[in-house]
This record gives sequence, structure tokens and C-alpha cells, in this order.
Amino acid sequence: MKIPIDRSLLNHPESLRKFVAPEFVFGIGARLIVARYAANLGSTKILVVSDPGVVEAGWTRELNGCLSEAGFPLAVYSEVSSNPPAEQVMAGAEIFFRERCNAIVAVGGGSPMDCAKGIGIVVAQEKHILDFEGVDKVSMPIAPLICIPTTGGSSADVSQFAIITNREAQAKIAIVSKAIVPDIALIDPATLITMPHEIAAATGMDALTHAFEAYASNAQSPVTDLLAIEAVRLLFHFLPLSVRELSNLEYKTQVMLASLNAGLAFSNASLGAVHAMAHAIGGLRNVAHGEANSILLPHVVRYNFSAIPGRYRKLAEASGFDPHELGRMSDDDVKEALVARIISLQENLSAPRRLRAFGVKNEDLPKLAETAMRDACMATNPREPTIQEVERMYETAL
Repeated sequence: MKIPIDRSLLNHPESLRKFVAPEFVFGIGARLIVARYAANLGSTKILVVSDPGVVEAGWTRELNGCLSEAGFPLAVYSEVSSNPPAEQVMAGAEIFFRERCNAIVAVGGGSPMDCAKGIGIVVAQEKHILDFEGVDKVSMPIAPLICIPTTGGSSADVSQFAIITNREAQAKIAIVSKAIVPDIALIDPATLITMPHEIAAATGMDALTHAFEAYASNAQSPVTDLLAIEAVRLLFHFLPLSVRELSNLEYKTQVMLASLNAGLAFSNASLGAVHAMAHAIGGLRNVAHGEANSILLPHVVRYNFSAIPGRYRKLAEASGFDPHELGRMSDDDVKEALVARIISLQENLSAPRRLRAFGVKNEDLPKLAETAMRDACMATNPREPTIQEVERMYETAL
């Protein structure tokens, strides 16, 4: 029997959704099987990419030990800074070439993992990293990449995003490509126990922003919705507990799971105005990404709410509101209650709430708004803002 095919559906590709994810291993001890995966990927000499804080915490040394004991020669690049600039990517690529490496292991938060992705791009394409800004600009497979996250927030270990700072332009660039999805993510909640309070809070709010923006995105799908809503539910419950009890592995496991869910969601649904605006701030004033996201989230939620009130009601429910109570509330009341709940979480975490605390000034706002409007993340915001509206959101967050 021949099944009829309605080919008219092919005229509406906007209804189709793809989902990209790396292989990942989740759980206590996942980091310790790094050598097995390095062997599976055919590694002969490995470039380990990390940062000074992760080195000081001992995770880089431990992972180097696992790899060395298995017989892998190593080169180490551990000078990555927050909001990694293009110069650090190029320096890491030079080491990769000079040491004749053929694989990369990134251990750390979003900065080392984004830098490692950038290094992989440069060594594959043999061009400057700033040439790859935008979507699907990376045409060659990068070197085998293993990511071991040590923060519960960036989700760079499972995403097809890399964010690199262009110091000359005082701006960040977004590189989005399936080619930079890591080959394997070894996601071990035990690595979160060395995070200080302020980093635990900032990276947790980064994960919450990923979940909110993925659910609100105009490129969301039923799959990303499931992941984003679960991440919101986990974070509102477990993030304050995790920050309060920094050595509690059960709380850390739930936060890391939320980060994974949010990362898979945003990698496939993309993000929105919070990230576009945060990237601009990070490029101009070098504000840590999670803190910038945290400050901006309630202001963007208030702006976006009218475009998709039903979806924000679902986010409010996931944040802990009783669904029957929400049903009796007007959209305006739900909007203000949800914004208040985000602010309450910030206060509970002692997270910063004003951009002024990071040196952002009134005179910066026009440049920030102009930069944010060009960011790739703005394309999937559920409401299309004008440059004046973006500037006003910055002003309310100042």
C-alpha cells in the first residue's frame, strides 16, 4: 500500500525543529573517565585548556594526572580569562600547532570551554577567530574536543555556541555552529564544590536565564520546552540551597542537572534579548556573563511578557506559583509576580542587581543598545525591540 505524502508541508520549513547534542556522561566521578574518551577519539597529544581559578582549585592538576597516567603527552594552556578575548584563542591555537597536538580537553567554566572551541576552529580553518562571527560560518570539523565543566551554569559543554571578546571593538561575538558541539561532555557535579558563593550564584542565574530565554524563544520546540521548564523548576528550588550549603553534593547534582537541561534547551532554541544585552556589557565593561544576565533578566521578562503571556505563565508555574492561583490572576499581575520572584531569588543569593555597580554609566547606554541590536541572540527574542526600547531596559537596570 502506498502511503500518500502531503508535500505541501515542505513549503513550511519553519515548522520543523532540529535538535543537536553531544554525547555526555552525567554523575559523580564522570570527570575521571577522561582518558578513556581521549583514547576513543584517537588522541596522541592533548592540549588542556583551563584558567587560573580552576588550576588553583585542583581540577586541572587532577585531570592532567588522569591523562598522564594513561600515557598521553600534554600541553597546557591555563591563562584563559573571564570573557576570553580573541588574542587568547589565537595564543592557544599557536600552542596547539607548536606542540603538535591533535585533541583538546577543556576543564573549567564557560570561558575555558569557549576558548577551547575557538582554538579548535582556528586550527581547523587556519583563519583568525573573529572571521567566524555569526551562524554556520565554521565549515570544517574541529579537533576532537572533550569538555569537563566546573560551574553549574554556562553549559558550553553541550552547546553549539562560543562567545569570544573582540577587544578592539569592545564587543563580544557569537559563533554558532554544529561544528563546535563538543565530542563528549563529562559532567561531574562534584566539581561544583570548589565554587565560591558569588560564582555559584552568578552561574546558577546564568542557567536560569538560559532556561527562561529558551522557553520564550521564537525558535522553541516541544523538546526544548520540556528541558527548559524542568531547569526552571530545579533552579528555583535547589539553587538557593546549593549556594547556602556549598559542599552538599545532592544540591550540586540538582543544579548541575538543571544547567545541563537549560544548556540543551538554549543550544537548540537559541536565546534572546537578555543575552544580546549581556554580551554587549561584557564586551564594553568586562562584566562577568552570569552577573550581567542576572541583572537584566527581570527587566527583559517585564518587556517581553505581553508578547507571550501564556508561556510566561508556564514559567511562573515552574518557578513555584500555584497554577490555580495563577488562573485567578490577570496577565499584569502574573508579570509583576514573576518579576518579583526573580528579584527575590537574586536577593536570596546576594546576587548583584544594578549595572552601575560594575562601572556601567549613562553615557554607555547608546553604544550598548546599538551593539545588542546586532547580536545574533536578538533574532529569537519573542518581541522585536527598537534600539530605544533596548536603551530604556538598560536604563532601568542601571
